[in-house]
Amino acid sequence: MAIAGVGETTYYKRGQSPDPEFKLVLKAILAACEDAGISPREIDGFASFSNDRNDPSRLSAALGLAELRFSNMQWGGGGGGASAAIANAAAAVVSGLADCVVAYRGLAQGQFARFGQGARIPGVSGDAAYTLPYGVMSPAQMFAMRSTRLMHEHGIRQEALRAVSLAAYHHAQNNPNAVMQGRPLTPEKYDDSRWIVEPFHLYDCCLENDGAAAVIVVAAERARDLPNKPCYLLGAAIGSGYRDGASVHNQPDYATSTFKTVAPRLFEMAGVSPRDCDVVQSYENFTGAVVMSLIEHGFVSYEEANDAITFDNLIAPTGSLPLNTSGGNLAEFYMHGLGLNIEAIRQIRGTSCNQVPDVKVSFVNAGPMVTPVSNAIFGSEETL
Repeated sequence: MAIAGVGETTYYKRGQSPDPEFKLVLKAILAACEDAGISPREIDGFASFSNDRNDPSRLSAALGLAELRFSNMQWGGGGGGASAAIANAAAAVVSGLADCVVAYRGLAQGQFARFGQGARIPGVSGDAAYTLPYGVMSPAQMFAMRSTRLMHEHGIRQEALRAVSLAAYHHAQNNPNAVMQGRPLTPEKYDDSRWIVEPFHLYDCCLENDGAAAVIVVAAERARDLPNKPCYLLGAAIGSGYRDGASVHNQPDYATSTFKTVAPRLFEMAGVSPRDCDVVQSYENFTGAVVMSLIEHGFVSYEEANDAITFDNLIAPTGSLPLNTSGGNLAEFYMHGLGLNIEAIRQIRGTSCNQVPDVKVSFVNAGPMVTPVSNAIFGSEETL
């Protein structure tokens, strides 16, 4: 399978988009079609995730499609389905269910609810009844406990989290589309920033944005006739391990990004190893999750993490482990991780604002610490 085109809208601070969510998604899809050099009427399938509200039947009507042949939603909250949506699109094409499938995500938080806050609800039941009375309401609070456990059990220092944030903001300064371009981050500014909930400073937490993104998937042989340098999906994996979905923080393996069983399947399918990956895009809901993900995918070990996860190692093009080269969810924009997949594709195409030289294998993961999670590996023509 191959990526024919990618598209994005302008990204706005949460609640500030002048367009409704549905229009944002249409704009992103049209941009992806223009990038691919195809007519929107060639699309015959849609795949999304995280309970996206933009119904494929409405999208089909608005775009004037002759026929809708595939409609798919990856279950699970958060961004765990960002790579899964692309994988599901590819599965539809390879199985013959559809020929040209768009993976997409749209957010307009002014039109709907804000993601980063606790739910504003009149009553509490289910899992929330065990946590809300004790003040555990927001995603930052929920995931801070797992990151604290990681740091306690394995001696991971705050400096590793800081390095992830500094690298993201460094890359954003070269990206004209990044929300945080022109707002550089220094170690002192990071250290002096307010705590959101320990161990997360302000700059350890992802952005909250309005906008939309889209990725068009077609058969590999078709991609060679399209205008962009071909980018192939070498592998993708979706899922989680034993009782990762246990409720009320009762996972038996608590300090995990949920990739311990998923990562080996990805590399086996793609036929590559972590050493073969030239560049890494790792979803940052919070920086602790990135550290977990890097370890669980085999890029570093628990013992190596403090020495390996440093600013110098994480920056493109010179670092040994170039990470989140667009600025990622921390400093480019937050579109539930689909933007990180687009950056992984740009690195294969050679069009990133922070291009790593001669990228042949590009890695991305989505939604660490949620369940299910997903990941993908993209490759150049030389990898086939």
